[in-house]
Amino acid sequence: MHTDSAARAADIEAIKQVVAVVEHSQQHKDPDEFLALFHPDAVWTTAGGKVLIGLDAISEFTRQVLPAADWDGKVTYEVLHVLFIRPDVAAVKVRQLYLSPDAGSEGAPLYVMSRQDDGRWLLTACQNTAVAAG
Repeated sequence: MHTDSAARAADIEAIKQVVAVVEHSQQHKDPDEFLALFHPDAVWTTAGGKVLIGLDAISEFTRQVLPAADWDGKVTYEVLHVLFIRPDVAAVKVRQLYLSPDAGSEGAPLYVMSRQDDGRWLLTACQNTAVAAG
C-alpha cells in the first residue's frame, strides 16, 4: 500500500474510532467521555438548533441533557462518508439511530473533525440534524 494511502486509511480508522466513542458515550449517557472528544474551541449545533460555542458551553449543555435523556441508551452511530478538506481536516457524515420498542428516530450529524499535533482527531464544528419522519 502506498504511504499516503496507508496514512489516509489510518486517519479514517481514527475518525471511525471517535464516532464509536460518541456512540458509546451516548449509550452510557457519559458526559465526560463525550466531552473528551471536543476541540476546546469547538462549535456544536444541536438537533434542536441550539448553537453552542466553545467547550464550556458544550459541556454545560451536555451535563444537563445527556444524563437526563429519555432514551434507553440504544443508539447507534455509523460513519457514512468521510471527505478530507485538508489532510488534517475532515467532514464526516454520520447516521444516528435511536432505537426503542415503541418507535425510533434518526439523526444525520455532520462532524467537521481536525487532527491535532499529537495525532488525535477531535470534533471541531458539528451540526446534529434530526431527520423528519416519513
